[in-house]
Amino acid sequence: MEEVTGSIPVAPTEGHMDIQILIGEVSLDGVLHIPDGAGHIVVFAHGSGSSRHSPRNRFVADVLNEAGLATLLFDLLTAREESDRGNVFDIELLGHRLLEVTNWLEANPPTSRFGVSYFGASTGAAAALWAAAGSTAVRSVVSRGGRPDLAGAVLADVAAPTLLIVGSNDRQVLELNQKAHDKMTCLSEVLVIEGATHLFEEPGTLRQAAEAARDWIVRHSSAAI
Repeated sequence: MEEVTGSIPVAPTEGHMDIQILIGEVSLDGVLHIPDGAGHIVVFAHGSGSSRHSPRNRFVADVLNEAGLATLLFDLLTAREESDRGNVFDIELLGHRLLEVTNWLEANPPTSRFGVSYFGASTGAAAALWAAAGSTAVRSVVSRGGRPDLAGAVLADVAAPTLLIVGSNDRQVLELNQKAHDKMTCLSEVLVIEGATHLFEEPGTLRQAAEAARDWIVRHSSAAI
């Protein structure tokens, strides 16, 4: 297991602090936001071709922040690593990175006493489920337009309540989510957002997904672990 050696805060902007989390010899960039009074943090895992700057995930994070939830959006891979497409779809590598960052959050103030949830999109959803299967600390998982099927055999090992959000017009991914849901043994639901395609670009659909994620995470934030 790679050692998580620290985090270097950079300049905060409008309540968002840019940080670097060191995992072994790899430095991962992230954006951390902790609203006043927060006691729960949502760690984001983005999909292939995206980053911590994803406007969709930033929108969801803002909705969560308004509800008093802390958020961490970070890059699962360095720019150099992303140039190798094999890394982009290496769910075990991505899940391992997510788990290591979660361990760091649990070991360091001010987030050490926070409950933890995951929000994953596309391949990031598979990484979130892989990490959740290896941790008893994760209280909930939300997938938006995700590929939970890529988590493979570990789906049955996920204990955290899981919400799979899919657009009704994202038909192939919807089918994959329904099949993944059938393999899960934890509390889980498939929520279909009518009229939405894969990226939830249709008016109002991303907000519906964000609010559903917020409600799911808040509902399970005080679950015993």
